[in-house]
Amino acid sequence: MQTNTKISITKDEIVPTARKMRDEGRLLIMIHGHLDKDSRPVITYDYSLGAEVASYEVVGESVVPSIEPIYSAAAEWAEREITELLGFTFEGLDTSERLFLADAMMDGQGQILVTPINVLREKNNLN
Repeated sequence: MQTNTKISITKDEIVPTARKMRDEGRLLIMIHGHLDKDSRPVITYDYSLGAEVASYEVVGESVVPSIEPIYSAAAEWAEREITELLGFTFEGLDTSERLFLADAMMDGQGQILVTPINVLREKNNLN
């Protein structure tokens, strides 16, 4: 059975924690980003510790260092996705190209634009 331990860390502990995990041969499982109930940014780094998942959580920071130089594509894709969907910034991460959302779907700050169905129908002459 797999267990999960949540550990609060600061922005300054992200890179040293990633290096430590990498040096120990730990897999980066996923990086998650969301806004909590108080609209504070939350970024969680999940690492495999065998039968345990260690979740290192940073709260209140929307600009953090990238761990892509440490975990390459495993970190890059998750960081780019979080950047695109939530507008968080991973310092040092190349975001010059969109991962999956077209520029027309974005407001420039990482938020997806939602178009009401009646406007879409009108634009496409479906009324």
